[in-house]
Amino acid sequence: MKKIFIGIGVVLVLLVGAFFVFVNPPRTDYYVQIDNSKYKENHSAGGVVDFTGGMKYLYTLPSYASDGKEKEITFGTDRVLKDKAYLKLEYTATRGVLDWCEVKWEELPASVQSVLRQP
Repeated sequence: MKKIFIGIGVVLVLLVGAFFVFVNPPRTDYYVQIDNSKYKENHSAGGVVDFTGGMKYLYTLPSYASDGKEKEITFGTDRVLKDKAYLKLEYTATRGVLDWCEVKWEELPASVQSVLRQP
């Protein structure tokens, strides 16, 4: 009987852990400068599941965390973005980019300013 309770406890802990990782995963802010020569138009393959969120344009750009670490991130938009604009991306390892917003040069962390070009 004791083994059954331990087994149920382990399963519950795993379920709660999976809930926090997939439903509310840890988020990291990344910063990127838009380069309109690097977007692709997204065409639906006609499948049942669309992993790009139905966005018309996909950008794959080098992005930088607040500590200056680089990561290439792909994110979708429904319009072509303003060339050379700076974006703050809200990113999770399990779900990708959750949200983005345009920011000004002054709002970028100093470590990010050192690697991006000022307009």
